Amino acid sequence: MIYTKQAITLEDQINILKQRGLILDDEDETLNVLGHISYFRLAGYWRPLEQDKQRHIFKPNSHFSTVVSLYRFDTELRMLIFSAIQQIEIAVRTKMIQHVALKHGPFWFMDTALASNSGIHAFCLNNLKQELSRSSDEFIKEHFRKYSSPSFPPVWKTLEVASMGTLSKLYNNLNDFKVRKRIAHDFNLPEHQCMGSWLRSLTVVRNACAHHARLWNAHISITPQTSVKMRGTWINDLQFPQDKLYPQLCCIAYWLNSIDSNNHFTSDVKALLAKYPMADVRAMGFTANWKAEPLWK
Repeated sequence: MIYTKQAITLEDQINILKQRGLILDDEDETLNVLGHISYFRLAGYWRPLEQDKQRHIFKPNSHFSTVVSLYRFDTELRMLIFSAIQQIEIAVRTKMIQHVALKHGPFWFMDTALASNSGIHAFCLNNLKQELSRSSDEFIKEHFRKYSSPSFPPVWKTLEVASMGTLSKLYNNLNDFKVRKRIAHDFNLPEHQCMGSWLRSLTVVRNACAHHARLWNAHISITPQTSVKMRGTWINDLQFPQDKLYPQLCCIAYWLNSIDSNNHFTSDVKALLAKYPMADVRAMGFTANWKAEPLWK
């Protein structure tokens, strides 16, 4: 089928929503919102209000103001999660620098003998080379002005410009399992496979936050390992959808507790949910008694 639809005005967009049964409490405000947030970005937030998802007919008493509230909830949720993952990312960089460099030297990430997969190793080096070339950090510029060999700065400089995705690949591709397990234990995680799984899944969530993707009711393609016995305070009920946000939030909360026991992540999540009661926690995969879980008390 050839796509033939043409662009339409904001007024036409409003008329379509009204014809489909969405109640607009303030048409001027609706016009203003659609002028700053695109129709199809908002569509992901009014879809739960549709009773006919083929013809996009809304359920009775569906309001545009609810759509905007869900959008704002998701925006604040992403900001909260992104800030938390930043703390985790910085801590992972630090632990990898400390543990692996002490055993394998400042250029261990260049050593193919320490890589389980040579293709992933080459991919990581290429990513690091690009990150270094783009970096405007003075410590990177100063290093290249002063040193010509090796071709990379030492790990304590190089990993500071690495993306979380590259960090995840470097950790999961390191074939020294004892060092990987030591790093996992520093985060109160039981084994390196568990940490590797959490890193991969949180990278997906981090990228969704960075690209302003809808998160609250999204399907998350890479899921964290949650069924292993944890070393610290965890959750008891593991009967939840693995591809929803709730298990990711649990992993973030647990990880932050290992970094800073005085963090406010769980209370901030609960406060945000209380602020936006229209946000259905079931769409995020929360269990019925999640507030009673040891991790969330």
